[in-house]
Amino acid sequence: MGSGKTTSFDIAHRAGVSQATVSRALRNSPLVNPETRKRVQKIALEMNYRVDRSAAGLRSQQSRTIALLLFEDPTSDDSQINPFFLSMMGNITHVAARKKYDVLLSFQQLSDDWLNEYQVSNRADGLILLGYGDYGSISNRLKKLHDQGALFTIWGATVPELEGHAVGCENAHGGSMAAQHLLDLGRRKIAYLGGATDDCPEFKQRYLGCCRTLSSAGIQVDPMLQIEADNQETSGIRAMETLLASGREFDAIIAASDLIAIGAMKCLRKNGIRIPDDISVVGFDCGGRKA
Repeated sequence: MGSGKTTSFDIAHRAGVSQATVSRALRNSPLVNPETRKRVQKIALEMNYRVDRSAAGLRSQQSRTIALLLFEDPTSDDSQINPFFLSMMGNITHVAARKKYDVLLSFQQLSDDWLNEYQVSNRADGLILLGYGDYGSISNRLKKLHDQGALFTIWGATVPELEGHAVGCENAHGGSMAAQHLLDLGRRKIAYLGGATDDCPEFKQRYLGCCRTLSSAGIQVDPMLQIEADNQETSGIRAMETLLASGREFDAIIAASDLIAIGAMKCLRKNGIRIPDDISVVGFDCGGRKA
């Protein structure tokens, strides 16, 4: 069980207990009374004993590792990581460390069999997925994970079929807040840059929240002011170019993500349009940024 010269049998002999009791005590098992557990752990520390985690994992069928699978996002630098996910990665690793778990970070390869690659092979006890690209292309695989009883959590896609497996923000409420903020600024012709289909459930909910608030304010939603864009800065530029070329009047933009908003603002400034004097811009990434 141990690595180096000291073994769990050495500790058992010194503590006057069985090797099985030592094993349980070092796992903080409630089957060992607190006094014995404390004594065994003290002796193990004195004897510089270290648990062989590989061997322990084979016995317990636990790796004490979480696989963090990150979807590659085309970004303005070479990181390929959505800036919003960087802070999440830091928090995930800190919490895992406190729980004595390791984190295995890997970019998602959508052709891989996640369940067999990580859980069945005992490389990881569970999966965390950050990002997913086109939800329509991955939804069946997530449903399969759900049906197989896999331990996984995905960020963002808070759809009914993933209940219990998804964590996200209040997308519809956030879209509503963004629209209300712009209405309070006196804006009335608000365009939306982002998807509004089931292939991107987060963006769709943000758009629906925006539409509800505009309708409640007596403003008729113009479907021509909704321009498709995925979560890329370059996509924001293209969407903004499309909107400008359409000739439709608008005085504000709600972008479905900060990356889209950054691209849109670059395009506006390139065309001599002042922000926020001429056009107000709101970007959304779980809190959002306003200009």
